[in-house]
Amino acid sequence: MAAARRARAGDSRAGFRRAADEQSPAVPQGLIRAARKSGQLNLAGRGLGEVPQHVWRINLDTPEEAHQNLSFGAADRWWEQTDLTKLILASNQLQCLSEDIRLLPALTVLDVHDNQLTSLPSALGQLENLQKLDVSHNKLKSIPEELLQLSHLKSLLLQHNELSHLPDGFGQLVSLEELDLSNNHLTDIPTGFALLINLVRLNLACNQLKNLPADISAMKSLRQLDCTKNYLETVPSELATMASLEQLYLRKNKLRSLPELPSCKLLKELHAGENQIEILNAENLKHLNSLSVLELRDNKIKSVPEEITLLQKLERLDLANNDISRLPYTLGNLSQLKFLALEGNPLRTIRRDLLQKGTQELLKYLRSRIQDDTTSPSEEPPVTAMTLPSESRINTHAITTLKLLEYSEKQAAVIPDDVFDAVRSNPVTSVNFSKNQLPAVPPRIVELKDSVCDVNFGFNKISSVSLELCTLHKLTHLDIRFVMSVGLPFPVTRFHASLNQPSVAGGEACVQITAHLCLSRTLLLEGNPFRTPRAAILAKGTAAVLEYLRSRIPT
Repeated sequence: MAAARRARAGDSRAGFRRAADEQSPAVPQGLIRAARKSGQLNLAGRGLGEVPQHVWRINLDTPEEAHQNLSFGAADRWWEQTDLTKLILASNQLQCLSEDIRLLPALTVLDVHDNQLTSLPSALGQLENLQKLDVSHNKLKSIPEELLQLSHLKSLLLQHNELSHLPDGFGQLVSLEELDLSNNHLTDIPTGFALLINLVRLNLACNQLKNLPADISAMKSLRQLDCTKNYLETVPSELATMASLEQLYLRKNKLRSLPELPSCKLLKELHAGENQIEILNAENLKHLNSLSVLELRDNKIKSVPEEITLLQKLERLDLANNDISRLPYTLGNLSQLKFLALEGNPLRTIRRDLLQKGTQELLKYLRSRIQDDTTSPSEEPPVTAMTLPSESRINTHAITTLKLLEYSEKQAAVIPDDVFDAVRSNPVTSVNFSKNQLPAVPPRIVELKDSVCDVNFGFNKISSVSLELCTLHKLTHLDIRFVMSVGLPFPVTRFHASLNQPSVAGGEACVQITAHLCLSRTLLLEGNPFRTPRAAILAKGTAAVLEYLRSRIPT
């Protein structure tokens, strides 16, 4: 009552009188009477276009029952009413709040979310006891400077408004523990943020931020930072010093690499999906001993380092829709992992049906292959000073078990003989020589003619596809996307001439290989500078391309 008495002292209308709008049907008298006893009034979802005056004056005016009954029981002692401390006006149609809000100085909670407010009254700054203010889901374009006087405010929810800037003195809200600014139009963060040393949760998602201030690291209490869906290309290195950080959301930005977070020993969740991250290296991972969730889906990651196994508390790992062709088998040793998402990756060493069996079956498979990840000493090619580490291993397990001969992403100009020698008598059905620097189809491919049905030469520098492919009579899938080829083999009678003229791509081009592929299911040619067939024909798919090529075979 003390706060109400202070407000009454400055109000000439206080006293025994009947408020003109006391009978408003929008606010039943029963609610008002209950609010005087409990100190809480909930007027959410009542279609209010404005707040009735008697709500602002609830602690000042004499209640209606005082005029009707002068004998009171213990339960009706209106003069012993409780100051209003909690007012909920959410989900109405309010376009403004009256400056009379100052008549409720005892308020600790004010909730006006989901209205149509375009501004806030300066009198808010007089609510010195206010601890939680929810003005989210309105149409606010600015915040009054007076709001910065709320030194006891702990929770400020401003999400889903139209804010384009914040007052420079924002750091005056030193008691803030929760601040939600998501879904606004902010382009920068004022430097005063560094003074919010008690902030625990900060949500900046869905704004237009291109960078974060380095002094954000001064928020030593911050446990949750959400920067989802902004325009961040980097994050300040100072972020690495935020030792209290537990959850970091960086999804849907323009990051090309993960930040290194050596001091974030307590980080439990790192979400960085839908960026442009290409490299995941050991420095990104080795300090994150507490991490339980790592979400990196929809990036451009090509490989997963062995150091991923240092994350022994990892429970969820999302690597979906990247460019990962193989996984370290030691990934199977993550004993706490309950969810592993890998769909949308060009994995060549794990069968598709195995991916569909779920996380536990996949981890079991990876564990069973740890010993086969490298060949035995007798099978390893000799390592010389010119041998790249990636060239010194041949995956014999893939050959014997998956019937896959893989030598991809080596930047190799030739396929070493040891690769073909490793096949021995095993019936290989798939060959993956993609993402190298091969200038031509390896001649020894003919050694696989009786078994291979899937061949991938994509992303090489092949200038002419040779007749050797025509000997692969079981071939059903040929991938020569994004090679430098502009011509495929002519008929046998003209083949030798075409070898010396790789740039010729006339009407008879591709005839020999087409005759051979008449029973094939897939022919991938996109990314090549063909003059014929035309792009319109290529776009129609394999059947249309083959039909066109057959029509060009001379009779």
